[in-house]
Amino acid sequence: MKKTHPAFVIFLFFLGWVFMYADRNILSPVMGSIGEEWSLDKSQLGLMSTVFFAAYAAMQIPTGFLADRFGRVKVLVIGYLVFGVATYLSGTATTFLIFLMMRAITGLGEGTYYGSQYGISSTITPQKYRGLVSALINSGMAFGISLGFMASSYFTYTLNKGWQYPFYVFAVPTIIVAILIAVFVRDDTHKKKAAAKAAGQSEKLDMKKLFTKNHILVYVLIFCSLYGFFGMLTWLPYYLQTVRGVEASQTGIIASLVPWASIPGAILFGFLSDRIKNRKPLIISLALAGAACQFAIPYTENYSLLLVGLALYGLLGKLALDPVLISYMADITPPSMYSRVYGFFNFSGMLSSIFAPYITGFFADATGQLEFGFYLSGALLIFGAILFMFTDNKGYVEETDIDYTKGEEAV
Repeated sequence: MKKTHPAFVIFLFFLGWVFMYADRNILSPVMGSIGEEWSLDKSQLGLMSTVFFAAYAAMQIPTGFLADRFGRVKVLVIGYLVFGVATYLSGTATTFLIFLMMRAITGLGEGTYYGSQYGISSTITPQKYRGLVSALINSGMAFGISLGFMASSYFTYTLNKGWQYPFYVFAVPTIIVAILIAVFVRDDTHKKKAAAKAAGQSEKLDMKKLFTKNHILVYVLIFCSLYGFFGMLTWLPYYLQTVRGVEASQTGIIASLVPWASIPGAILFGFLSDRIKNRKPLIISLALAGAACQFAIPYTENYSLLLVGLALYGLLGKLALDPVLISYMADITPPSMYSRVYGFFNFSGMLSSIFAPYITGFFADATGQLEFGFYLSGALLIFGAILFMFTDNKGYVEETDIDYTKGEEAV
């Protein structure tokens, strides 16, 4: 089969993130309706996201090892198909327990995507374009967040289709994307590794390369960044409805300010990161800017300033920081270990998402206020930024490993 052009591969990966994040965010606008149907408190509402992210995080590290050994495309596609089927079954759930089980299975399926996908895209992308390409792929997250928010609100409250309907709608294109990736995406890195090993070539796969000081500080920063991001995504529509008095049918549109604003921000900062020698000041600046927005959003009482805060968080927050960190990780890691390092990277971030929805709900029940979750998120992000200041230029990986990408078509 003729090799697929990398630009089309990047587009498919973009679509992959669209439906991953659409699935995650069709839940947020309908949390109130689900809670009323099954008489749930805020902690239980947060648990719906927590079980998903726990399963998702649990898949990150094993997926990295499986993908690098047996094939990144194979592992990705199998998981994506599971994700599509489980999304549909989430809509058929008749009890809270069954719904939690389906969300956990959805998380397991989605958990095969991150390490596999960025392992492939980082391999086929020249170093000088990694930040930009990662930003383009990542922009699928923004489209997915907005699509999930708006479609869920529209189908459930405008068309009165019920909270189940969005799950049915998104399951079909999810399965189609999995099939397209299976047909058009190729990655033979694992075969080349096996051939090199059979030929007697040495391959240094020292796990210490994934836990240098710089790696560890990045893992901490992504934990802090994702804590606030997923806490906001889970609770923002509910916060707008119950605290700011926004109509349920409008919360999806307002919450979408974050992802829409993130698209130009991510592309701009991804582009800039490819053209500077030291990404450290840019990473720290984006982390501190995201923290400031986390504080400002609940603090301001002016509705217009709230909208400005949401837009700025999208422009400067997690989705803008991600492509810079992804390209930074590729720079300090051997190509043969990409899926593994991205597995550890995403696992570190997703650990925070396990706790953020539940902890935010817990403190909302305890204090009667949702604002505490925003302030805690901002404080953690400042903490992560301060620690990242202690990274250095040591530990950068020399290109002494086997070159599995030689002869690969570049973007």
